[in-house]
Amino acid sequence: MSAGAAAPESGSRLRIAVVGDTLLDVDVSGTSERLSPDAPVPVVDVRTDERRAGGAGLVATMLAKDGHDVTLVTVLSEDVHAAELRALLPDVHIVAGPSGVATPVKTRVRVGEHALVRIDEGCDTPPVPDVTAEMTAVLSQVDAVVVADYGRGVAAAPDLRAALGAVSEHTPVVWDPHPKGASPVPGTTVATPNAAEARRFTGLPGTGVPFATDAAAALVDTWDVGAVAVTLGDRGALVGRRTARGMDARFLPAPSVTAGDPCGAGDRLAAGVAVALARGADVPDAVAAGVADASAYLAAGGVASLLADAAPAVVAVPGADRDALRVVHRVRADGGTVVATGGCFDLLHAGHARTLSAARALGDCLVVCLNSDDSVRTLKGPERPIMTQDDRVELLLALDCVDAVVVFDETTPDEALRRFRPDVWAKGGDYTADELPESRTIAEWGGRVVTVPFHPGRSTTRLASALAAVG
Repeated sequence: MSAGAAAPESGSRLRIAVVGDTLLDVDVSGTSERLSPDAPVPVVDVRTDERRAGGAGLVATMLAKDGHDVTLVTVLSEDVHAAELRALLPDVHIVAGPSGVATPVKTRVRVGEHALVRIDEGCDTPPVPDVTAEMTAVLSQVDAVVVADYGRGVAAAPDLRAALGAVSEHTPVVWDPHPKGASPVPGTTVATPNAAEARRFTGLPGTGVPFATDAAAALVDTWDVGAVAVTLGDRGALVGRRTARGMDARFLPAPSVTAGDPCGAGDRLAAGVAVALARGADVPDAVAAGVADASAYLAAGGVASLLADAAPAVVAVPGADRDALRVVHRVRADGGTVVATGGCFDLLHAGHARTLSAARALGDCLVVCLNSDDSVRTLKGPERPIMTQDDRVELLLALDCVDAVVVFDETTPDEALRRFRPDVWAKGGDYTADELPESRTIAEWGGRVVTVPFHPGRSTTRLASALAAVG
């Protein structure tokens, strides 16, 4: 984003450069029910063999699937694995110099949910690669830059570092560092080490938020960067930055999610931070957005959700899902109760208002799960909805009792609910809690289902019929 330029609008397509080392990741999954006759080791019967771009290529994949124009600035070999990487990134513009070494391949073998072994090929640290003029030139043409350093030399190349330093004067630069990699260039907007990396960079003692606070302060000065966000796994992140009044430290909690494989969570966070910064957010809000993105990514299944055939579980108005997660973070951090309700809400009427108000009274925030336009048509017929989902979101958010809205594309909100796991699911109706189809989903994490007063005689269908008669 050039100096003086307006930040792109929320939901708009951004131009983002991802700079760093690209690897080929292979996930082999299968079953094991016997030992090898040659040695006491398990025999794995392979069921799936999934391949994807790793390292900076994974960040590029994430951002491209989000709908952005992504340029991957990297180095690649001329071998068969490099050709495979190019084929795995059809929606990414690749600007690559020569790597001079074989393409690194990391193969993880899993049996069920358990990792058995990882096999590395060509993963020794290579010399710092040469950088082409095209690689540096593209950096001045984007709205944000993510540096995904995997310790293989791209981020250490002097010409590339000089270009990144110049770009950082007017464009957000997010640097995800590596213990074997280069230090972030001075002027980087925010660096995002995890706690283990921050400990290796600083040598400081301690744990948790106190350690992260000290480490962030030390690294801001050591690296001469705008801010450092030390990520703390499922706890969230601690952002440290210098202000006119001294060091400012802010903890940004993560929502509670059930997650398996954490692979790619740090990449997802860095990508989310870059997008939010490009759209004009300040650093703490951008990191909060990155934490929310990483949590949602893990809740959706992690790296498995990025496979070509995987579809997103929730189709949301731009930013709505993220905003809901921010509300949930804030309430849970304060020890509050998260309440959710759902419906089409096509033409708001007094019955809706009373039901929503009653639901909000059950806790400390109310998240409304709203049927998308396609979902409403499936449930109500081709003439519905009367109002588009954007208008319905806007009207719901105008009510004091509604704190956030999540739009879902299915006929039921179960997958949307799993993203933020409300403590209470509230519905208005003349039925019992056991009859609600969402009851089984809410029970997965020990939530409660509550019915609130039903107001007969007030319905969208009747109101729509009356309006049609008047028309």
